Formats: sequence, C-alpha cells, structure tokens
Amino acid sequence: MIGAGTNFSEEERREKNLEGLLPPVIESLDDQAARLMRQLRSESLTDLQRNNVMKQIMATHTTLFYKVLVENIEELAPIVYTPTIGEACQRWSAMFREPLGMYVSAFRHRGRMHEVLGNWPNKNVQIIVVTDGSRILGLGDLGTNGIGISIGKIALYVAAVGFHPEHSLPVVLDLGCNRKELREDALYLGERRPRLEGDEYHAAVDEFCEAVQRRWPNALLQFEDFETSKAFSILDRQRERLLCFNDDIQGTGAVVTSGFVNGMKAQGTDLRDARVVFYGAGSSAVGVAKSIVTFMQQRAGISEEEAKRGIYMVDSKGLITNSRGDALPEHKRAMARSDDVPNLKDLREIIDYPVIRALCRHCASPLVFPLSNPTSNAEISAEDAYEWSDGRCIFAAGSPFKPVEYEGTWFTPGQANNVFVFPGIGFGATMAKARLVNDEMFVAAADGLAKAVSDAQLAKKQLYPAISNLRAVSLDDWHAYIAQRQYWP
Repeated sequence: MIGAGTNFSEEERREKNLEGLLPPVIESLDDQAARLMRQLRSESLTDLQRNNVMKQIMATHTTLFYKVLVENIEELAPIVYTPTIGEACQRWSAMFREPLGMYVSAFRHRGRMHEVLGNWPNKNVQIIVVTDGSRILGLGDLGTNGIGISIGKIALYVAAVGFHPEHSLPVVLDLGCNRKELREDALYLGERRPRLEGDEYHAAVDEFCEAVQRRWPNALLQFEDFETSKAFSILDRQRERLLCFNDDIQGTGAVVTSGFVNGMKAQGTDLRDARVVFYGAGSSAVGVAKSIVTFMQQRAGISEEEAKRGIYMVDSKGLITNSRGDALPEHKRAMARSDDVPNLKDLREIIDYPVIRALCRHCASPLVFPLSNPTSNAEISAEDAYEWSDGRCIFAAGSPFKPVEYEGTWFTPGQANNVFVFPGIGFGATMAKARLVNDEMFVAAADGLAKAVSDAQLAKKQLYPAISNLRAVSLDDWHAYIAQRQYWP
C-alpha cells in the first residue's frame, strides 16, 4: 500500500476508504522509523537484503525512506550506495521489483527521447543522474542493471542537501551491453544488443542531453559511471551546452584533492614539493590528477607545467610518458610526462617493492589511497596498510573500512567518498541558476571540504569529516560555491 501506512490518521483512513485495511494503531513517523531500523539491524539480514528493504520503502513510503536515511546516514549510506550497491546492480534484473527511475533506450526510443522523458510524472525536475551502465564501479559493463547507481546517487542528493524526491530523477540510458552472459540471461531487463559505438553512440547521447535540456532547461545533469573512453569526450561535448558534470572525473577529483591537501598538511609538506603516483589511468584517476594540478596552480601559485612535474601516472604498460612508443588515448596524453624520466615498466620499478615499505623509506607518513570500489576491489586493505607501514601511513579508501587496531593504537580509516562533494555542487549550481559547471567550482568544493577537517582530526590522521556530518559539510560546499561568484558562467 503506497503512502503513509500506519501513519494515516483516522480521518484520512475514512476519506481514503482504508478502514479495515490497516492495523488499528495510528503510529507517528518516529514509530515507523524505529520499526524499520530494528528490521534493518537484524543480524539475520545481509547488506544486500537491507538494500532491498530500503528500495521497497523508497517505492512505497518515500517520506519514511528519507527520514531513516537522513537520521542514520553513516550507517545506511553504505547500504543504499557503495559498497552494497555494486552487488545490487549485479543482481538488479534478477531481483527487480520496482523501476524507481527511467529506462531510456537508444534503440526503441531513438528520435523520441524528448517525448519519452515527458512520461516522468513529476514535471519540475531539478537534478538528474544518468548512467549508461558501461563501467559500474569496478565491476565493468552491467548494462541497464546500472540504474541502481543512478538511484543510489539520487538518494544521497536528497539526503545530503535536501532536494525534494519529486524533483529528482535517476536514469539509465540503455545503449546496449557488451557482456554476453548478461544479454543471454533470461531475466536481463535491458536491450539484448551489443553497445552502440562511434557516431551512433554519440548521436544517442547527444539526443538524450538535448531532450533533457528541452524538457527541464534549469535541471543539472550528472554523468555517472560511463566507461573511460567515452566519459571525457561526452563531458567535453556537453559541458558548454548544458548544466552538467561528470562525477567520476570531477567529483572524484575534488574529493581526493581535498584528502591530498589535508594529507600534505598532516605531513607538513609544501604543495610545491608534493609527489603523487597514480596506479591506474582511467577517468577517475586522470580526473583526480587534473584536479590536483589545478588546485596546486591556484593555491600554490605555480604553473601548470610545474604542478604536472609532481604527478606520475602508471597504466598497464608502465609510467605514462610521451616517449614510450605507444599511441596514448587523449585523456592520458594530458598527463603524460615529457621530461627525462625513464620509461619504467611497472610499479615495482617506479617504487621499490614492497610498495608501502618503500614509501616509508622516503616519507615519514605516506598517503595511501586505494580508491577502487566496491570494498572487495580495493588495492590494499586498511589492516595491511597500517601493518606494513608500522602505523605510519595516512589512509583513505574509496569504500568504508572499519577502525583498525595496530600495536595498541586505534586508527580510523578515511573514506574519499564523492558524497562529500557532488550534492553541494549540484545544489549550488541548481539554486544559483548557473549556466554551466566549471572546474573552479570543484576547486572551491575541494578547498571547502578540506577546511571541514579540524587540526585535532588531522593530528589523528583523519583526512575527511564523518559521514554523519554530511549535511553540514554539504552546506560548507554550498558556501564555498557561493564564494566563487567570479567563476560563475
């Protein structure tokens, strides 16, 4: 039964002909929330089952869903989003109950996307999260199952900054799927065709973006989990046309830059002297590298070339340089080294093996950021990082890790969670009626997030605030956004 359930008053029950269809007790929203949290905290449930319970409540009692999410954000964010959302997406078709968003097909809706978007019942849309499902977290191509990512991000937008649920829209743009076993799964709910490529792909994305702008000209569009080879080109094509950003490139860049800035403070390292090694050169890694370079330019007063000298990016073929002899994709060329650094082939040559102990030989408190999601894909666990560094490292991951005890000292691993950044950026851009989102806004957000961490927290090697302070942090991001009026388009 959709609505308030046992929260309906006697009068409402009579008016809606609900008498006898509900238990006689009239409960407050607090009563309902207490029951739901008791259910979610049952030790017999897995996190995936908790995610399913929350999706059911989202579909049937939206007010209750957001009440418990806002009041228990630290406990429930990992349930409605990463890391649990990864498994939820993998099994989305098999466990499907409610659509919870829009499913736009580049095959059957081509030429009619504007018309199809008009079927969304709420006409005043302010925030849209869209994925094509091609690179869901670190799990690869999940096709239309990737809708779970958009739904989870929308839930965090509402919880973090107060967008009204009716003004928020999660979308999957179904451009096909290249995972054959998914296409052949009898329960798969997406188009059973290989992904569009080249001009056909970009034409479909262009049509969707144009339809969004026509339908909701003041809404912000967030691109989420598009594969690296497409993500940068889509952002470059769209960022001057409509209010949009790519969270994997720009949001991740800002949140990791914030942790980097605080890490430099904790180390006592001047930004000019920073040396950063990236093991991986996908959209998120390149986005972070560019963000750090931009931050160093603006805050340390150095040139782009000087800032880039501190960045070392490593992909599957080794250190990325302009002289190593292979054709680099465009997004990697931007961060390729052009100095006399040798063409080293792997991370062990770049940093002596084992990596963590090698770092400690050169730095008293190295920053270790394993950012791959979900938790099972993290490059190193918090336990190993603290043990191998003898408790000296400063640690933050993309997914949550529990506190670690090492030789009598407790360490609280940080989480470089984009939720600290994207809600404030989206809210600021929408409320300010900006024409577009530019890089300076993310620099401001990174700066604001870094300043949300106290000196006492830095002394304990904590680089990020607690998720429980999310609404206050998002307000700080909004204030940082407002302070950058000179950068507004």
